[in-house]
Amino acid sequence: MRIVIAADHNGVAMKKRLAAWLADRGHEVDDRGTHGGDVVDYPALCASVGEQVAGGRAERGIVIGGTGGGEAIACNKIRGIRAGLCHSEFLAEISSAHNRSNVLVLGAKVIDEEEAVRITEVWLTTPFKGGAHQRRLDQIAALERGEPLA
Repeated sequence: MRIVIAADHNGVAMKKRLAAWLADRGHEVDDRGTHGGDVVDYPALCASVGEQVAGGRAERGIVIGGTGGGEAIACNKIRGIRAGLCHSEFLAEISSAHNRSNVLVLGAKVIDEEEAVRITEVWLTTPFKGGAHQRRLDQIAALERGEPLA
């Protein structure tokens, strides 16, 4: 699977750990930065990841910030992106099974690197349930298009 990943200055170490873990499992990892400790603004990183996923150039994306809150908001502004902020394995499972999230958002100030690996594994391996959940995703897509919900 092709996975695009990015982090702000808070998440550089976690991003490196996850990128290596993903590559060890045979995934193609596209690291969009940042690579150092200088303070950076996360919206451009979110846009880079989101555009790759929404454009079909990557199957999934991962964005790491301090808490992930702002990153989740920014990612979800991109049409076609369903970013889930996951600070636990349970949230990762629901994000994949119910919301079919295509971008995982993590908070480096909230979880440690080993938790991030476990969360990522659950997120990548949990299948989408479909059914009523697909109906809700269709409604979300209608909202993105500016259509009223009946």
